[in-house]
Amino acid sequence: MFSGKIKTIYLNSMYLNKTTLLTLIKQYFLRSISTLLLAALFTGCASSKKVNYFQDSDRSGLKEKINNYQPTIQYGDMLNINVSSIESELALPFNTFEMQDNRVIRQIPYIVNVDGEINFPVIGKLKVVELTTHEVTDKLSGKLSKYLKNPSVSVQLINFKISVLGEVRSPGSYSIQNERINILEAIALAGDLTIYGKRETITLIREQNGIREFTPIDLTKKELFSSPHYYLTQNDIIYVEANKTRVNSSKVGPNTSIIVSSLSILISLVAILVR
Repeated sequence: MFSGKIKTIYLNSMYLNKTTLLTLIKQYFLRSISTLLLAALFTGCASSKKVNYFQDSDRSGLKEKINNYQPTIQYGDMLNINVSSIESELALPFNTFEMQDNRVIRQIPYIVNVDGEINFPVIGKLKVVELTTHEVTDKLSGKLSKYLKNPSVSVQLINFKISVLGEVRSPGSYSIQNERINILEAIALAGDLTIYGKRETITLIREQNGIREFTPIDLTKKELFSSPHYYLTQNDIIYVEANKTRVNSSKVGPNTSIIVSSLSILISLVAILVR
């Protein structure tokens, strides 16, 4: 397109005076630049379907039942267990603490071993893997009732963390205190997806019972809320893939700034010449 226009202007230059010729060149460059700007504007327009969540949901007062999800204890997990009773002195042997160098008392956590067990004082080995903290609480309370009157047991999973990577505003690992978080809350912790993140193909990486599982998640579908992967477990990883716009922008080489500067100088010179 450009070569044909330039050729036409060149042929006309043999018959036109300098003022008319410069006017034609000026008009040609102005039309070319306007065309390029309009093309860039329309090319940059994105559809809301690429950025909105839950596009197929009916938002007119829909109600759904919420599952009472609780994560289960896995191999290598760390548990804080506190035991109390109306007979406080008798409960002391069932709590493990240590004195640190600065004379601060620290509770010693229980680590779930390769057999899925913890070694609890007096009681001995206790199978806890694949149980919820609530189930471990009930299990311990039943066993401690032989030694304590009305024992009260508190079990807390202290290594519950999730990681969010890829096209989010604040990627990283986040510790979770209440042992319950869904995938949307995890993304919110990471500052939400950037405009360059793919909403349709988020990957959830989960390791349980020696198996690593890769699950695709589509944030544009309402089915996410009924998915067994909606609630996260400890050490889950969420990866947000970059879209084509981000991938294409990564192809821009280090010489781009030099090229842009050169074009700016060239356009400035042309503008001066055609005045």
